[in-house]
Order: sequence, then C-alpha cells, then structure tokens
Amino acid sequence: MTRTARRRWSREFQGEIDGIAFGQSGPVFLHGYDPPAGGKWIDNVIPGKLGAFDRATGEELWVSPCEVGYGRGFGSGLGDEGDVVVLGPSIKGHRITRMSLDSGELIGANEIQAFDQALVAGDMCVTVTPARVCGIMTSPMIDVWTYNREGERYHILAREGNRLFLVYTHEARKRQGVLCLDVESGDTLGGFLDPEFPVIHNMVANEDVVILLTGNRVPGPLSRRGKEELRLQAFSPSSGEATPLWKETVANESVDELPDVSIALDSGKLYIARGAMLEVRDGLTGRVLGDVTLPGLDERVAWQISQGAGLLAEENRASVFEVPA
Repeated sequence: MTRTARRRWSREFQGEIDGIAFGQSGPVFLHGYDPPAGGKWIDNVIPGKLGAFDRATGEELWVSPCEVGYGRGFGSGLGDEGDVVVLGPSIKGHRITRMSLDSGELIGANEIQAFDQALVAGDMCVTVTPARVCGIMTSPMIDVWTYNREGERYHILAREGNRLFLVYTHEARKRQGVLCLDVESGDTLGGFLDPEFPVIHNMVANEDVVILLTGNRVPGPLSRRGKEELRLQAFSPSSGEATPLWKETVANESVDELPDVSIALDSGKLYIARGAMLEVRDGLTGRVLGDVTLPGLDERVAWQISQGAGLLAEENRASVFEVPA
C-alpha cells in the first residue's frame, strides 16, 4: 500500500518561490520574490531575495535581498567556499552571485550571458540556451568556455565528475541525442547517444548510469500526435560509450492527459515524480523499491532529493519530507 511520506516541516514563504538549493548537510535555501500589487512593474526583472532555513526544523536563519531576481533563466547551488551561488536575471542583465551561507552577506557578483537553464556546482557552473553552452568558474565568477556547433540546438544538462552530458537536437535529422563534453574546458568528448530520439524530456546521471526520460511525440499538429509514450531508458557511461542497461514505460496516454513527470537521482536511487506520487527505483537495474505520496508534489515549482530528504517548493510554501533512501 502506498503511504504518505513523513513531513519534517512545512512553512509559508513571504512572496513566491522560484528556486531552491540544498546539499548533503546544512541549511535549505529558498529563492523568491514579492510580486507587485496588481502584477504590474516597470522593469522586466522583479528584485529577488534569498532565505536560509534550518534543514531539520524549517526555522528561518536569515533572509537577504539577492542581486538575482525573477525572469528568464535561473540556477542555484552550493559553492566550495562557504557560499550559496545563484545565477539569473538582474536589472543589469544576467548575473552570477555568491552569498555567505552563514549570513546572506553578498560576497560578489558578475555579469554573465543570458541563459535558459543552469547546472550549479562548487567548481563550475554551466548554462545552456538553444544556441550555446557556457562554462563559468564558480568562485572567480568568470566565463571560461563556450560550446556551439552549426546544425545543433541544446536543451538539458547533467554532470558526472568531469563529464558533462548534453541533450541536443540535430536540426537536419529533427531528432535528439546526447553529447559528452569536458566540464573544465568545454571540449567535446564525443557523441554519447546518437540523435535517434523524437524528444528527451529529462536526464540525470552519476558515475554508474545515465537515465533519460524520453517520449515518442514528433513535433506537429496536435491532431496527428495521438498518444505519447513516456519511457525511462538507462545507459552505462563507464566505457565512454552508452551501454543499454534497462528501459521502462512510465506513461502511455493522450497528449492532453499526459502527467507531469520528472526525475531525480541521488545515492544510486532514481526518484520519479508523477502528480503527487514519488516512485523510487534502483538506478542500475530499474527495480522498483517503493513509492510514497508527497502532498503538494503535483503543485511543485521545484524539488530536490538529498540523503533521504526531499525538498519540495510550491508557489508559496516549502516542505521537507523523509523519502525512501
């Protein structure tokens, strides 16, 4: 029988949440903004704020204005020097910002190129738009490489060690595949998966496995799409080439009824969010280990798993749950 996950804490956030960050230990970080009365503002970017909350109790530790606000592109994570790192839009273009874990004090900020998605780590941040991928050294906050090739468009990032996996579209073939880049230099390490997939919705990776959430929908008129099948497909990256491990269909429904499915990978466990249900599988074998219901997961803005703790952000509320580890 499916059970409801035990909630450690839940609290309302003053304003709207648009991003989260937490690691294996230490505080939970919530980034958000206060929407203006009537939903009207002068600039395209709404000023942001960042709050730190106790991991075990949800007690507010500090809330501080943040150089990064609300708008196109966002990324957040923990740095290597007692800092939390936030990337996104500001009133002076896109920026990378570092703030103290202990107090929220601004350590530094620098302008970067606009982006749609970001992957944040202590040594390197990587941003992506359809036209390019950029590597930014985290502590110095400087761009060090840019990757782009003619005839390709870029979408989703995942990282394992020094390897960066990148979902791309081969424009001539109208199919998607996965490239592998060196995270420090941006040099290509080759094609990991050839562009044979109609669409890749999500991707996660660790040293043992790369897992894709794929669909069979081909772009075109809705009347021609019919049913879409969502599949999990796992590959081993250990040899440098993609060795298939397992595949599983997770949904086969009409486009209008297709659930909002997303995935996360932590400590070798694959977590699959579908509506308010969180299913857990072994990442290497695909074997089902259990499932739990997370109240509010179907209204998620963002969610992350770390060391058996699930951080869930809704529009105005954040919660930490105990999840199968």
